[in-house]
Amino acid sequence: MNQNPQTIQNPKPAGEPKVKGPEMNDRDRVNDILALEKYLTDSFNVAAREASHSALHQDIMTILNETHQCQYEMFELMFRKGHYKLEAEQQQKLDQAYQQFNGYSSQFPYAAPKLQ
Repeated sequence: MNQNPQTIQNPKPAGEPKVKGPEMNDRDRVNDILALEKYLTDSFNVAAREASHSALHQDIMTILNETHQCQYEMFELMFRKGHYKLEAEQQQKLDQAYQQFNGYSSQFPYAAPKLQ
C-alpha cells in the first residue's frame, strides 16, 4: 500500500469488505451515532445559550458536557478502528501559524496568559 508518511491511521478491521454493500455494518452504525451526537451538541449549545432559568441552564450544561464526551468517544472508537485518518503537519507550518495568531494577542482587551 502506498501511504503518505505524514498520515496517522490505525489499520482497518480484517473482516471489513473493500467494497461497501447496501447493508449497514458496524462502521455505519458508529458513524450514525457520531452524527447524532454532533447534532445533539449543536442543539444543546443553543439551548444552554438561551436558557433563562439558572437550574435549567446548569442541567443543560451537564447534558451538553456528557454529549460532547460521548461524541469524542465515538470519534476515538472510529479512529482506533481505522475509519479516520489524520495528516501530520510540518513543524514549519505550525510555527508559522503560531507566529501569525500570537501577533493578534496584542488586540485582545485583556491580558493573555503567557504560554510556557
